[in-house]
Amino acid sequence: MSGIKRREFITLFGGAAAAWPLAVHAQQQTTLPQVGILDPGIPQHFGAFRTGMRDLGYMEGKSISYIYRSAAGRAEPISQFASELVVLKPDVIVGASAVPVHALKEATSTIPIVFVLADALTIGVVSNLAHPGGNLTGLSFLNTELSTKRLELLLETLPNIRRIAVLRDLNTPRIWAEATEEASRRLGLSLQLLEVAEPETFESAFEAAVNAHAEALDVLSSAFFNSHKARLVELAAKYRLPTMYEHDDFVRTGGLIAYGPSIPDLFRRAATHVDRILKGAKPGDLPVEQPTKFALSINLKTARTLDLTVPPTLLARADEVIE
Repeated sequence: MSGIKRREFITLFGGAAAAWPLAVHAQQQTTLPQVGILDPGIPQHFGAFRTGMRDLGYMEGKSISYIYRSAAGRAEPISQFASELVVLKPDVIVGASAVPVHALKEATSTIPIVFVLADALTIGVVSNLAHPGGNLTGLSFLNTELSTKRLELLLETLPNIRRIAVLRDLNTPRIWAEATEEASRRLGLSLQLLEVAEPETFESAFEAAVNAHAEALDVLSSAFFNSHKARLVELAAKYRLPTMYEHDDFVRTGGLIAYGPSIPDLFRRAATHVDRILKGAKPGDLPVEQPTKFALSINLKTARTLDLTVPPTLLARADEVIE
């Protein structure tokens, strides 16, 4: 081989060697597993899901990619976003709360769906927790049972109250409010049900509660309420209504009391379902799981602002007390 040809050969071989890893990298980039996310407006909790995925070894842009749609606390765009995600054909879609999960179920019967914060049996997305079948599985929420427990804890906090207002998201199952209504009758309370679907109607609901002489407020579980928790806490303070919420984020924001499962724990556990599906498991073969961690949170600063004395027995049982 002449000197010139030898140099050409080395140049060509070197160029090919340098280009080959880039070509492989580009190919890997286009074949990463894709996870669709339908967020009703609670991005902080989907952050916990992504943390769970990282803990399982999935690095965004390297071994996993995400397609994200957020309704930002509004119900109207959810069906459209569900359809958009299905058209993009991700390997699995993760949705949170009743409305997004129903929208996803209607949009596809083939793409695996992992749900979080959906009371699976109550809203009818599966008929059997151990063997869900179909293309859905995930983490259920026990909202019916929790609705009763929250009211009992509110009455333990304020044993002398007799009139209570209940704030319900119109997009959530009616049975959650029915469980609270039944508990109120058993506990001897007069209940006023306030139903809203838009954040613009929050204040009128609080005004109605005060005008009806409600002595406390119970905010039922809702991803919509979760996405507007700062506004709800602000209105509870403005109208001086002692209020029970669905989880500790509300108490850290300034709410009085909350009881419910650890939401970040549920979202991190959803990552395990996604991991198993990406490795070949069928969603219908994966049992729907229930919450395992629950927390009672109390904000004593808010209690003092409302001139309330929280019973020491309740404080002793609290998992988190904010001074």
